[in-house]
Parts: sequence; C-alpha cells; structure tokens
Amino acid sequence: MSMTINMKTLRQSLMAGVAVAAMTLAAAPSEAETLRWARVADALTLDPHSQNEGPTSTLLHHIYETLVSRATDGTLQPRLATEWSIHPDDETIWVFKLREGVTFHNGNEFTAEDVVFSVERVRQESSGFKALHSAVTGAEAIDDYTVHIQMAGPSPLYVQNLTNFFIMDSDWAAENDVAMPQNFAAGEENYAVRNTNGTGPYTLVSRDPEVRTVLQLNENHWAEAPQVTEIIYTPIAEAATRVAALLSGEVDLVQDVPVQDIARLEQTDGVTVTTGPENRNIFFAYDMTSERLASANVDDNPFAKPEVREAMALAIDRDAIRQVVMRGQSQPSAAPLPPFVNGWTEEMDSYSAPDYERGAQLIRDAGYDNGFSVDMHCPNDRYLNDEAICQALVGMLGRIGMNVNLVSQTRSLHFPLIENWETDFYLLGWGVPTFDSAYVFDFLVHSREGAYGAYNGSRYNNTELDAKIEALATMTDLEARDALIAEIWAEVMEDRVFLNVHNQLLAYASRSGINVEVHPENQPHMANVTFD
Repeated sequence: MSMTINMKTLRQSLMAGVAVAAMTLAAAPSEAETLRWARVADALTLDPHSQNEGPTSTLLHHIYETLVSRATDGTLQPRLATEWSIHPDDETIWVFKLREGVTFHNGNEFTAEDVVFSVERVRQESSGFKALHSAVTGAEAIDDYTVHIQMAGPSPLYVQNLTNFFIMDSDWAAENDVAMPQNFAAGEENYAVRNTNGTGPYTLVSRDPEVRTVLQLNENHWAEAPQVTEIIYTPIAEAATRVAALLSGEVDLVQDVPVQDIARLEQTDGVTVTTGPENRNIFFAYDMTSERLASANVDDNPFAKPEVREAMALAIDRDAIRQVVMRGQSQPSAAPLPPFVNGWTEEMDSYSAPDYERGAQLIRDAGYDNGFSVDMHCPNDRYLNDEAICQALVGMLGRIGMNVNLVSQTRSLHFPLIENWETDFYLLGWGVPTFDSAYVFDFLVHSREGAYGAYNGSRYNNTELDAKIEALATMTDLEARDALIAEIWAEVMEDRVFLNVHNQLLAYASRSGINVEVHPENQPHMANVTFD
C-alpha cells in the first residue's frame, strides 16, 4: 500500500477550474487522434535533469516518467513506482516498489538500476533539480523492482519532491555519453539535449527547437491507451498569433491564453475556455550583498540598504497591475509563495497601498538625493504579461527616484543571467511542485552552496537561516517543522528578500469538443485529453 504524506495544504481542496463551453466552430478539430498544442514557449532542453523550468518539464512529462505524479487535485499518484514507504526498520530509508513490465522506447527493460542511476545523475552539480535531493546520500537496487533511497536523516516528505524527477535508461545514457546532466547555464550540449529515450506514453518523432516538436503514441506503454495518439507541439511567442491560430483552426489547444483575450474567447462560438489558479507566484529580486552593482550609476549597492528595499515595497501598486496589466487575471500578494503551499499565511499575503512620497523620502534617507539608475532584466516569453509587468514597475519606481532601464529578452537568455549572477535586478516566477515551503527556501533563499541556492540570484546569505533550512529536510515532528517554516518566513519577509507581485491565474482555450483540465502546476498531460 502506498504512503501519502498528509500535509496541511494537501488537505485543503484546490479551487476547481471553470469551463465555459461554446458552439462548434465551422471547421471541426483535427482528427481525434491528433492534438495540435500551442503555448508561448518551447522546452529549453530535452535533457530531463538539466532545467527545473515549467515548459521544459511539461513537455518532458510526455516522454519520460517519474516515480510518482501529481494529480489535478494535488494528490500523489503512482507512476513508475506502485508503492512507496519508509523502511519499517530504518526511518532514514525510503523503499520504492517499481512497476514491472515497463520498457523504454528503445526496448530496454526498466529496472531498479535505472532508478539508482537517475538518483545519482540528478544530484550532480549541473542538475537543475539537485536541491530537491539534497538529503539523499545514495540509492541501492535491492532487486530488479525494489529500490532503497538512503537519506541523511529521517525525511518524511521526500516523496513530495519526486513529481518532476524523470527516470532515464542507464544503458542508453552510457552508450551516448550522457552520464552527467547538461550544464545549460554554460551553454553546454550533449546527446540528451535533442534525443530522448523514456518510458512515457509518447515517443519523439522530430524536433525543431522553437518551431515544432512532434510526438507519437508509444504503442508499448504500460497504461491504458489515450485518445491522443499524435501531438504536434508549436511554441508561438506572439499572443495575437496564438489566438489567431486557434480561431483559424491551425491549432486545437492554446495553453497560455493572453489575459486580454479571455473575455472575447469566452464569447466566441466553438471555443471552450477553462480557467483556474496556478501554483506559481511572480516576484522581483535584486542583488542584496555585492559591494557594488554592475549596472548602477552609484559606487555602492542600493539594494543592500533596508531603506531602499522598503521604498520599493511602497512603490509597487499590485492592484493597478492586476486591473490594468492582468485584466483581473491575478491574485495580488506580498507573499512569495502561492496559497496552495504549506507555510503560506494570510498575514504574509497582505500588502498596503503604495506611498510614493514616503518611498521617495526613503531613497533620499539612504543617501541618494538624486536617486539612482539600475538595469532590470525581464523575460518576455515565459509568464503571463511578464514584460508588461516589468514596464509597469519601471514607471512606479520612477516615482520614488529610481531610474530603471528595462532589458527584456527571451527566457533562454534570461534564466542563465540569474544562475550565473549576471543580473542586479530581475523578474522570476516560481512554482512549488512539492506544495511545501522548503522548496522555495532550498532554491531561492539558501546561500548558493552545494545542492542549494541554484536560483538565489539575490545573493542572499544568512548562515543561521541556512542551517534552519537544511534542518527541515529531516524533521519528523511536523508541528515543530511548521513552526520552523514560519520562523524562516518571518526573517525572509523582514529582510525583504523578494518584491512579490501576485499569484498567477491560468486560462486554457480549446476548440469545442476537446476536454482538458487546468493543472495547478500548469502541466497538462495530453494523454488525459478526451474528445467528445
């Protein structure tokens, strides 16, 4: 019998998506076996352990599989593991019973050795997921279908970290010299970047990055065959072009509906719009520790001063961003984590109205009588209206004496800036697939050391806080653990490590007769799509 950790947030029911059905378009959907799927961005890579990034993982979930998966209601479901439990004689060992009769796309048998190999690979320095496995010390194949994963101490929530942990074929990896994950930030290439061999329901037929990826049904997959037997995945960065492609019948499903088009599409015959909250928040962060900023016109680091960070918090008008930029499709919040997540509180979520006069005075109090200038980096093809959010904040900060130069670019250039500490000030979105605050702490708050801090672009460094964060992984008293989470958040909020904007809301649009649920991780799986 599988073991499910009953975290507080998983006991709360997730908001249901709202589906609005319309009349059938003149042109019917493409034949029921093919689904033409469009979204704003392509996968950055096909190496399954390289980039911890939403569109990348979403596409890979069709090709590779995980030990456990996350259902749309937030619960854990068996995938390549049929059972999981803590060892009855050793609380530092997780036991996984594996699904038998599974093969990789090349025909190789899936066994425990592949899980052991994947555990070792995902923990390597170049892996974008290594922080999720920071408490792991090793893995052992007990027999062909049993794996023991050894933890540094009791880790009752570890299984929650595995929903984006893809399993690779150890033999295929050895044959193609991909034992190490791609170092994406360094611009590295390897065979797994453009070639795949998973156990998932779809195999890779062809791929032209940023243009088109074609997948076809894996006839030997262990699960019940889905209705969708071919996927044509097309990234379309331009919002108007995505919508036009849906209305003209060129695509069947648009995953990232522009907020300005939702109301119109809801009134369009032949289109179904499905909406729901996403487990993701959008925030700004800044270099808090360097002696001097690379892009500023002053000789020190304004972001290192509490007065400046407070002034920025007083300048942001979250309600205006919601109303004007997001057309109502956001949940304004000061908390850098979504309400789904264990550790979230209403108190953290609350925010005050902007006070530009007070903010400007704080900038002067910090020693900048004439203000200062700095660059802000922003993606323009990752989050809903990301560039427009950045433009709005530029105007707001201008009212307190900050002259911000906006540098907007594609996410394939934006994310390495954060990973390589080459940006002073940036926008980032963060989902929490574990539904637990430790995921935020491990990647964004802990200093960059070993498996921790991969996306800590703020350079925030608090030794005492690091120790508390590390302790969370092996705490078995969940009440004491929740208390420690609250303690960590209190310090993070007081230090203003993040300038949070809002929690993102999702909208999918499909042609009538195609049924797809909004997934809280924004990871819809086309094997679950049905046709009327």
